[in-house]
Amino acid sequence: MPERASLVPPRRRSTLSMTSLIDVIFLLLLFFMLTSTFSRQGEVELAAAGGGAGAASVQPVFLQLGPEDLTLNAAIVALDELTAALAALAEEDALILVALRPEVTAQRLIDLLGALRATTYRVQVLS
Repeated sequence: MPERASLVPPRRRSTLSMTSLIDVIFLLLLFFMLTSTFSRQGEVELAAAGGGAGAASVQPVFLQLGPEDLTLNAAIVALDELTAALAALAEEDALILVALRPEVTAQRLIDLLGALRATTYRVQVLS
């Protein structure tokens, strides 16, 4: 009796065709390229540095924002009293440097910037 292994023909391994896989990848790439938008969202204007005009005659005001307190040139000030304290301390169009403590929330910063927006001061937030 012949052996069983000789009765069954050996299986041929079929080769995997890469053509269909490449077509699918190309179609996906084409789809994502055509459906994506290239608009600029969240754009922030950056002002270039001035050309060395020398030192400014007006001293900047230092404002440090904490989660519960607000310090204006080392004096603690309430947020609703800030505009009056700034008017007494600095002249119009002065530069206010705002430093943030690590635990300050974004809403606290927005409240401060909202209070400073009503004034004529230039504001720069330090990171």
